Amino acid sequence: MIEQVEFSLKPRRRGFHLITQEVASHLPVLPEKGLLHLFVKHTSCALSINENYDPSVRNDMECIYNDLVKENQPYYTHTDEGSDDMPSHAKCSLTGVSLTIPITDGHMNLGTWQGIYLCEFRDYGGARRVVATIVG
Repeated sequence: MIEQVEFSLKPRRRGFHLITQEVASHLPVLPEKGLLHLFVKHTSCALSINENYDPSVRNDMECIYNDLVKENQPYYTHTDEGSDDMPSHAKCSLTGVSLTIPITDGHMNLGTWQGIYLCEFRDYGGARRVVATIVG
């Protein structure tokens, strides 16, 4: 069985946002075992799995990424959409736009301290579209 749904995440400001429950709310009933593939249809945000308990991790990740890929660099030529645009594309490439999560006993089989993140790299990215493909 392969099933696919597409949905929008609520708009968020720049940052690393825990979205595990929001994703789960859009999914159909999951099979007993299988795989969940998530794909975000944008080039200025990303998906990641990381710490789901301590919010300071999300803040620290934002600081790390902003230090790694700075805005307003003189060598950027793609600048028409603002100072956060080209850095958001670079951060997206570094992180990635998809995740594959095992399904066990009808649930996403994440570790105790793992959660799904939307890594929003634009100041105002808007609603992000996600395609979820369930194989099981």
